[in-house]
Amino acid sequence: MRTAVIGAGAAGITAAYELSKAGHSVDVFEAAPVVGGLGRSFDLWGQRVDLGPHRFFSCDARINRLWLEVIGRDYAMIDRLTRIYYRKRFFHYPLKPFDALSNLGGWESTRCLASYATEKFRTRAASHDLSFEQWVTSRFGRRLFEVFFKTYSEKLWGISCEDLDADFAAQRIKKLSLLEAIKNAFQIGTTQHKTLVDRFAYPKEGSGALYTRMADFIERKGNKVYLNSPIQRLMSDHGHVTGVELSTGEKRLYDHVVSTMPLTLLVKSLSGVPDSVRAAVDGLSFRNTILVYLEIDSKNLFPDNWIYVHSPELQTGRITNFRNWVPELHRGSENSILALEYWCNRDDTLWSDSHDSLAATASAELRKTGLIGKANILRGHVERLNRCYPVYRRGYKTLVSHIAKWINGINNLTPIGRYGSFKYNNQDHSLLMGLLAAEKINQGAKHNLWDINTDYESYQESAVITELGLRSEHQEELPIPTGTLQPA
Repeated sequence: MRTAVIGAGAAGITAAYELSKAGHSVDVFEAAPVVGGLGRSFDLWGQRVDLGPHRFFSCDARINRLWLEVIGRDYAMIDRLTRIYYRKRFFHYPLKPFDALSNLGGWESTRCLASYATEKFRTRAASHDLSFEQWVTSRFGRRLFEVFFKTYSEKLWGISCEDLDADFAAQRIKKLSLLEAIKNAFQIGTTQHKTLVDRFAYPKEGSGALYTRMADFIERKGNKVYLNSPIQRLMSDHGHVTGVELSTGEKRLYDHVVSTMPLTLLVKSLSGVPDSVRAAVDGLSFRNTILVYLEIDSKNLFPDNWIYVHSPELQTGRITNFRNWVPELHRGSENSILALEYWCNRDDTLWSDSHDSLAATASAELRKTGLIGKANILRGHVERLNRCYPVYRRGYKTLVSHIAKWINGINNLTPIGRYGSFKYNNQDHSLLMGLLAAEKINQGAKHNLWDINTDYESYQESAVITELGLRSEHQEELPIPTGTLQPA
């Protein structure tokens, strides 16, 4: 069995790693010069950084065993501290009721509580086509929606919250409501909502260590990871994918192709696409990210891992302080590296702004927050990331379902990952997709990978990562695997 894997991000490299473990012949084709996709890490100014904040957390024992198999003991547990910046004030996230009430002030707090109470007594007609705005308002009240959800969400997606599908809320904050948030704050009950998880495991070499180690293992098993190797098209014959054609024109034959390239580009790379499927693809879009890294002449700025920026007067949506992750990242430097995130479309002027212009914008906005006081900003660096976020515009599920139905009729092709399945995956969801894709190829398993999403809870076994390894749902400590993936 010869398999091609398109893309060396979380889902793709995991599928290739699992197939390599099983003895399959695998070639990985990555358009970028490095592996890891959105989860990669890189060196900058003598330190190490990620592409924004990458928290890994899962309750799925399969995924956690895989993660530990690769990382071994080279990780630390991080106590998460994140806050929301809104109109020159900082709010703890998760919610701390007295902190929130104090920051909002008496009048604004009264408005929020009255709005929430009004919503609880309102009768809404049942609908399966709710907007994000309708979904959040029904659970938190209109005023809290306007303060803590509207601006940030519209920065991220570039569309109004009325045009954003409620599926985003259902996946990301699911069962959470104002009442549940307050219960979590006062530790009433024992269930911690996944959105509010305040402790997570992190590799000492950065988030990307997981993927570089997998890639090293794949090559040690005699398989290949080709970098700077974009795919031009997929070759097919009578409903069977037979191989790939590289951008150089070189053609290679394979028994199976796993694709993590954007679903829209995958369809366009195939022949014989029906007009209705092409029309569905034209209705989907991705959002781009610009990361502006700033080196600050200080090692003591603010304690957060990252901060959500909800203030409408600022363009940035999130600020990460890499100083506050693990000391192995800053490597003893006296300076701190911050990353400010900006989201845009390809035709937005921001996307084509120069490095200097973006660095100046980020520096000015950072000053406005007061987060760095009078500390000097030494230099800037810009990373532009294409097609990071699949836009959940209302009606997108119908379009994806139509595309998926057609793709399911093509043998030997498996689309997975955030890009490949048009799902707003976290790392753990993409790892699971890669693992299950390998099981389909290796064992003939009947997994429906389109069903894997950010709200899945169908664990075969529940366990979380702790300092000692895995802790099962019965509070039993399971040791860290002494696996095959320590660095050669």
